Amino acid sequence: QVQIVESGGGSVQPGGSLRLSCIGSGFAFDKYAIGWYRQAPGKRREGVSCTSSQENTTWFAGFVEGRFTATRDNGKNTVYLQMDRLKFEDTAVYYCAAAKGGCTVVVDEIYDYGMDDWGRGTQVTVSS
Repeated sequence: QVQIVESGGGSVQPGGSLRLSCIGSGFAFDKYAIGWYRQAPGKRREGVSCTSSQENTTWFAGFVEGRFTATRDNGKNTVYLQMDRLKFEDTAVYYCAAAKGGCTVVVDEIYDYGMDDWGRGTQVTVSS
């Protein structure tokens, strides 16, 4: 049974940091691209990052502006999203998803095409 679980969310002040974790099980994790997406209240879901399977290449959405990094550990079936210099507008539920076909990136937007399996999300709140 495919399972994807996110963790690491919480509340931080602007400028603070959080590290999210995405753990997958029940599928060949090392053969899947892993994407992070977020959805703020009243807004549509948007892609944050996508990390390829074997090449360990990560693409980021334009709004990230160098503030986030992603690390993949296939031995632990985990992808980490380190978020630094957080802003109010980063407040959202963050979801992790897996795609066998790889990442879909157009210019500076991360699409969810092919992301068939999703976690339930973890809340990130940036407030003063």
